[in-house]
Amino acid sequence: MAITKQRKQALVEQYRELIGKSEGIILATYTGLPVKDLERLRRKVRDLGGEFRVVKNRLARVSLREAGMTVVDAALQGATAIGFAPDDPVSLAKAIVDFSKESDKVKVKAGVVNGVVYDARQVVRLAETPPMPVLRAQLLGLLNAPATRLAGILSAPARQLGTVVKAYADKGAAAA
Repeated sequence: MAITKQRKQALVEQYRELIGKSEGIILATYTGLPVKDLERLRRKVRDLGGEFRVVKNRLARVSLREAGMTVVDAALQGATAIGFAPDDPVSLAKAIVDFSKESDKVKVKAGVVNGVVYDARQVVRLAETPPMPVLRAQLLGLLNAPATRLAGILSAPARQLGTVVKAYADKGAAAA
């Protein structure tokens, strides 16, 4: 069934709006995936604050071009769905990659994060990146470590002097 020109323009506008709101997008294929599993993937992505939509390649290509993004043409071949991540593209990539490990019907094609185009292999590596709260905690630990070491070094002489004084006091008390 053919889509009217108005409907196509509305879809292009929807895609462009979603792309504009997103920090990153992940393109995937879903050929042969049962509707129930597709809905499960959509729910996973929705729980992360994103959206996972089946798109028409030609309309997606127009939307991406109008939004100022470039994607390898091979990524827009065959059945295509796009995951949109308004906040955390790493979590979106992780959700889609994890789902692709469960179901061989879903395969990552490419991704665009903050204007940088990633191929399928790079998206899988992006999915292995720890989530933002973990990265923040690791960074804070790195920044805090030198201060903790410095405090330990500065307090060591006072602690050693206290130990020596205590030993003399104990020795004097034992002698008396």
